[in-house]
Amino acid sequence: MSSEYTVTETLDVKGQSCPMPIVKTKQAIDDLEAGDVLEVVATDSGSMSDIQGWADGTGGVELLEQEEADDLYTHYVKKTE
Repeated sequence: MSSEYTVTETLDVKGQSCPMPIVKTKQAIDDLEAGDVLEVVATDSGSMSDIQGWADGTGGVELLEQEEADDLYTHYVKKTE
């Protein structure tokens, strides 16, 4: 994880498949304040492209980073407004 940002909240969506990681990510982002960073931990490999696409098409959020290790997919999403 980058040292450029601090994780505000972690969302565990391991074992869930599309569309639940996106649905849960949106719900969690809605509860955060501008500037907060949400860490999303998933086991669904499709979450890499799904969360990227969601972030690209959603105002007020920015996908900071994605990591893949040991069948875990971790996404860092910042609420920008």
